Amino acid sequence: MMDAAAEANETQLKDWRFKIDGENIAWATFDREGESANSLGRRPIEELNAIIERVEAEVRAKNVRGLVIMSGKERGYIVGADIREFETFQSEQDVIAALKPVNDLLDRIEKLPVPVVAAIHGVCVGGGLELILACHYRIATRDDSTRVGFPEVKLGIFPGFNGTARSIKQAGPMAAMQLMLTGGMIRATVAKAQGLIDQLVGSPGELHWAARKAVLQDRRSKSAGLAKMLLTRWPVRGLIAKKMRQETAKKVREDHYPAPFRLIDLFEKFGGDLDTMKREETKAFAPLMVSDTSRNLRRVFRLTELLKGQAPKGFKWRPSRVHVIGAGTMGADIAGVCVASGMEVTLQDISAEQLEKGIKAQGKLFARKFKMKPARDAAKARLIADPEGKGISRADVVIEAIVERLDVKQKLFADLETKIKPGAVLATNTSSLKLEDIASPLKDPGRLIGLHFFSPVAQMPLVEVVRGANTRDEEVKKGAAFVTAIDKFPLITKDVPGFLVNKVLTPYMFAAMKRLEEGEDKEKIDEAARTFGMPMGPIELADNVGLDICAHVAKILGQSSEGSRLDRLVASGRLGKKTGEGFYVWKDGKPVKSDKKFEKADLDRLGRELVDPMIAEAQKSLDDGVVETSDLVDAGMIFGTGFAPFRGGPLHYKKSLNAAGPASAPHAAAAAE
Repeated sequence: MMDAAAEANETQLKDWRFKIDGENIAWATFDREGESANSLGRRPIEELNAIIERVEAEVRAKNVRGLVIMSGKERGYIVGADIREFETFQSEQDVIAALKPVNDLLDRIEKLPVPVVAAIHGVCVGGGLELILACHYRIATRDDSTRVGFPEVKLGIFPGFNGTARSIKQAGPMAAMQLMLTGGMIRATVAKAQGLIDQLVGSPGELHWAARKAVLQDRRSKSAGLAKMLLTRWPVRGLIAKKMRQETAKKVREDHYPAPFRLIDLFEKFGGDLDTMKREETKAFAPLMVSDTSRNLRRVFRLTELLKGQAPKGFKWRPSRVHVIGAGTMGADIAGVCVASGMEVTLQDISAEQLEKGIKAQGKLFARKFKMKPARDAAKARLIADPEGKGISRADVVIEAIVERLDVKQKLFADLETKIKPGAVLATNTSSLKLEDIASPLKDPGRLIGLHFFSPVAQMPLVEVVRGANTRDEEVKKGAAFVTAIDKFPLITKDVPGFLVNKVLTPYMFAAMKRLEEGEDKEKIDEAARTFGMPMGPIELADNVGLDICAHVAKILGQSSEGSRLDRLVASGRLGKKTGEGFYVWKDGKPVKSDKKFEKADLDRLGRELVDPMIAEAQKSLDDGVVETSDLVDAGMIFGTGFAPFRGGPLHYKKSLNAAGPASAPHAAAAAE
């Protein structure tokens, strides 16, 4: 059945294992060499191509009755294409040339006369999902870690291995387009209901036997039914595309994020003929791949990896119990996020009413995070009211989130130092006080770190891990490890007023308020910031944060607001969203705005000018060593403030202006001042 040349060829595989068993079933196991996760790079594709050639030959010789494609990684199937290789593409022709052999390979898999079964456990996204859609039958574990999805839109592209057409064929246009347009991941149970998965098993150990049975019974997946596919016919398809365009435009701007709009165009024009859609997919995909937007969004992806790298690798310390002091919005939300990550949390406050309110508020987070009632009930049981602080001595991490008063914090930490166990992390969530001052009464001041969360805690992915002048490295490492354990990105910063994010953000906000004082329209300022790519304008942001907090931070950072409209609003008790009025009047949680329209050219100019103070302060923070690299500055501002991701971060944006040449010189010079 197997000649010597074939045997030798198999031993040369580095990223795959291949065998044909006694029942003539071929098994291809993807286990990429030297990598913790499987991604479809050039070598894995070449090796899979060799495997498929071998299977084709054995099928012709009647030596193989089916093929199973599995993963050799314990925790995941395939995380998509290897985006590290995307940077080699310089032109659309490079992209088209790279896609063709992959799409030819998937077509050959699809055309194999014997059943090809994908056996999936763990994350299977992007190119991984496109590969299994080319298989004839898909079996997945019910495990919560098994998810499928198309995250490409987050990289400024859409599926390019013919996943657009194949997903529509399997799930119908509504479910498939929704999956591609949102970039989210869905559980295996949902994927089965939609038609992307054919069978579910209880555990990874059952996959082998379920796949064997599927081959022996020659099982084939059923495509989406007639009712779903009628939606691809004209004129219904045009109406669906129009609705999708409207809904997408509510979330992102086409000039900032063109990929979802080009995907809708592709579906509208060619969704009625899936073979044509496959061909046209490549033509629409190539210009997106080489665009600045996609390059910058891929940069953002790399920045997430950089932030994860702030936590030490192979660090043995693992937190499981947390004690939070202060059940206000921030403290309670920190507690909720820790519980949602599987930890046990004791929450302390001097007010029984505040404690009850803080715990109750976490119900929404638990409902979002845990779909099954037993999991929600278990989460609620892990969040424990602890008015007397009994959990302090057992906690691995103790976080203070009380009033911003130095004397109160000093007294609290002096007391905590006598109660916490050896090796526990002692942390403050201060946003304005120096760690050195807070730690001054401690016998061991090197123990205190800052863990600066951003509001809303559940949504903001960044936590600044603040290193005080006397803080020991070991404590900083523990802090970063803790942040990673609660599924956040740690950013290690120097202990300066405002740390990184608030230090860089404040000059931007106050320069905008100065324009307001000088008579610029607040709605024009905010719209200009959004036109640039900020998630929210600076005036609306100030109302959201709370004008009292803005005024407090201004004093800490030396930004004078004396006699300003900000001070007058604070003095009158109009503090923004939380009181129903600030710079804006707020109704139903939203600012009341007029229907004014502004010239696009004016908004573009003003938007660029608005971010100049932020860029200048970002450069100053880098020069002052607040964080170690320009990439970390950019990461902090993208994940801490939502700075336009498609621009790659403030310092990267400044560099791109300088590279653009004389046309951008005046603005680039202003940003550098």
